Amino acid sequence: MGNILAIARKELRSYFASPIAWVILGLFALLFGFFFYTFLVLFVRQSMQMGQMGGPQTVNVNLYMIRPLLQNASVIILFVLPMITMRTYSEEKRSGTIELLLTSPVTDVQIIMGKFLGALALYAAMLVVTALYVALLFRYGDPEWRPIVSGYLGLFLLGASFISVGLLVSSTTRNQIVAGMATFGVFLMLWVIGWIGDFTGPTARTIVSYLSITDHFDDFSKGVIDTKHVIYYLSFITFGLFLTAKAVDSERWRG
Repeated sequence: MGNILAIARKELRSYFASPIAWVILGLFALLFGFFFYTFLVLFVRQSMQMGQMGGPQTVNVNLYMIRPLLQNASVIILFVLPMITMRTYSEEKRSGTIELLLTSPVTDVQIIMGKFLGALALYAAMLVVTALYVALLFRYGDPEWRPIVSGYLGLFLLGASFISVGLLVSSTTRNQIVAGMATFGVFLMLWVIGWIGDFTGPTARTIVSYLSITDHFDDFSKGVIDTKHVIYYLSFITFGLFLTAKAVDSERWRG
């Protein structure tokens, strides 16, 4: 465990030693803030309109603002996370430090888990930054905290799944740009695969819907924590890391 944490700390330091972490944090906070402001304005306007028409004086902030906000956040990470994972292995290969890493007294699993936890820690920091926006709603409104917690849990699991895929893609190339573009392509495929179910039969639609990584996030954004979705994401993460281990193992034998 000590080796894993040491590698994770090294990865995290390397992110913040370069502009990468700061650019990612700033970009994610900026985009999230834009959607936060947009949905806040729409929420206030809708509340005023419903009040003028004799409807309820208060509108459910979780339903009309937080849920679409978190759903849009899941789209943002589709574009941002490749920037985190593209350098995890490709930079090691480009600089030649991958040989030192593979010949050091650490196992492939420790290397992979360390890099995964390092990237996951940066992603968690991104979510913490956005939570400051949501905290304003508790200062000036009365949202329900359970749907927010479940929504952030869903974002965390979704991001962790994407990171496991990003590690796999980065382990197959030494070019960061290629790794980033290929990772985004895979993310996009995982995102739109659910749309294919609309043009298939009931059985195929059920299978495709289950494979779609984003369809499992919907319940989290509604405030529902279903164990089948949690198991899906954990299985997805495990499978992604397993394939990464196979790729790293082949690199070790080639070395």
